[in-house]
Amino acid sequence: MKISTDYKITQNELKEKVILVTGANRGFGRAMTLDLAKAGATIIMLGRDLGSLETTYDEVVDLGYQEPILYPLDLEGASPEHYQQLQNDIFNNFTKLDGLVHNAGIIGTMMPIEQYDIKLWYSTMQINVNAPFMLTQALIPTLNQSSDARVLFLSSSVGRTARAYWGAYGVSKFAI
Repeated sequence: MKISTDYKITQNELKEKVILVTGANRGFGRAMTLDLAKAGATIIMLGRDLGSLETTYDEVVDLGYQEPILYPLDLEGASPEHYQQLQNDIFNNFTKLDGLVHNAGIIGTMMPIEQYDIKLWYSTMQINVNAPFMLTQALIPTLNQSSDARVLFLSSSVGRTARAYWGAYGVSKFAI
């Protein structure tokens, strides 16, 4: 599907749709949360920082949009069991999931590979690559309950053209 770069979401365009956004509390995830809520979708806001999730939640509610669902989860430590529980919660509350937006990610550190901290490498790969795979796999049964489900993986220009010192982030965005 090709969408024009000047496309504007309209009020209630996504009414009765349920969309999960990872990293929904800051930056691009916050902006997508607000736009999708404006379009009438019920947003499941997933993020590791409950405080900033609540701030974005308040913005959505203050604008008069559909009340979002907060789902605090740290993707770095999340296991297949956590993702299965999320799938069960979505199915029990909505019976379907219409959209999954993989926005959460960390940059890590920019430095030569020989100096790169291995723990940061693992953390970056877990959040940016492994978590989207496990989350998508766990949610496929609920996505299949929608008549028109979509999954969106956000990448970066660093994932298309290699650049020096981008380390695990560059590798993870190439993977996505």
